[in-house]
Amino acid sequence: MLTRWQACRASGEVFQYETRVRRADGQYLWFLHRNVPQWDDQGNVVMWYGASIEIDDRKRAEEALKKAFDEIQTLKDQLYKENLALKEEIDQTSMFEEIVGASDAIKRVLVLLCKVAPTDSTVLITGETGTGKELAARAIHKRSRRERNAFVAVNCAAIPSSLIASELFGHEKGAFTGATQRRLGRFELADGGTIFLDEVGDLPAETQIALLRVLQERELERVGGAQQVAIDVRVIAATNRDLEAAVEAGSFRSDLFYRLNVFPIRMPSLRERVEDIPLLVAYLAQRYASKMGKKISGIDKRTLELFQTYHWPGNVRELQNVLERAVILCEGATLAVDESWVVRASPTSAPGGIGLASLADQEKEMIENALTQSRGQVSGPLGAAARLGIPRSTLESRIKSLNINKYRFRSS
Repeated sequence: MLTRWQACRASGEVFQYETRVRRADGQYLWFLHRNVPQWDDQGNVVMWYGASIEIDDRKRAEEALKKAFDEIQTLKDQLYKENLALKEEIDQTSMFEEIVGASDAIKRVLVLLCKVAPTDSTVLITGETGTGKELAARAIHKRSRRERNAFVAVNCAAIPSSLIASELFGHEKGAFTGATQRRLGRFELADGGTIFLDEVGDLPAETQIALLRVLQERELERVGGAQQVAIDVRVIAATNRDLEAAVEAGSFRSDLFYRLNVFPIRMPSLRERVEDIPLLVAYLAQRYASKMGKKISGIDKRTLELFQTYHWPGNVRELQNVLERAVILCEGATLAVDESWVVRASPTSAPGGIGLASLADQEKEMIENALTQSRGQVSGPLGAAARLGIPRSTLESRIKSLNINKYRFRSS
């Protein structure tokens, strides 16, 4: 302060400073001191005028404001670090493309994926609908020596049974009406790479025989052709059906099952990895927000609690749909979901005083009646799913959850 005062005296600048002054009662107060020079006609300082003003209230308000700003900055820094840590955790746990999780259940799956990926072994991935079976298949391909070659995915349930053989193995010109030229099948398109056969349990019997021959001989025969075509393809199959039960019921070949089941991997349902839900919510919310040009900085606490108590019959796919809808409707920085969007499973009762056991019994009875009318057929225009007015994948999930043996209806 003395140096500043000497500089002002030499230059004639106004001297101003703040300091604490002790009063006679021993209390310290803040004062603003201001000294202003008086000049003569020759431009020389002849006198200094000074005044002191008590600014203790102002200084206390400034200190309180500074403290508040410091606390806000600390909280911002803490939030930034937490978000950074969460992103790093997501990056670390998302080892295989978009498979996000740190639960023991998902870690066991990742260990298996790591072990089988470098090999050429056939893999059978099982699990409920929406658990990420195709993600697991893509992860295996990405970590294999075939990663630079094609990954061809086929949903066997989405192709009519009359066309599935042509889709998988190709056809020659004139093999059937409309076959105006030779067409390569999915296996030949995947030569040198990986083919993913989703819903492999829905393959018709004749296609199962052809697939078994391909797995055994590493050769295929196009529909309408007589020439054997050598192929080098890794096969990864997936299903949400119980293939062992299908083998017992005679709807799936046992020898094909053993060929596919070389290295089985079961994808856990979301109910088995509840601790992964916060990670999945953060990851998916940011992904959808980025696509829509929105910024989501937090997730409502009640929403997370709701997500962790809901039973998620559609698993991660259902969670994705709910979050995409939430991001679309979100107008602020905090993502929240209306409780009516998901129905929590109550252990005691359901609306209207009907117990959950009674509701489950009614649902089971409705599904069994539909299976009886469709003679055990789930998909197709005359299938049980069409009769009930619900997607086939949803019906398959409910059949499994309710322990319904759909194969016993095929003889009725």
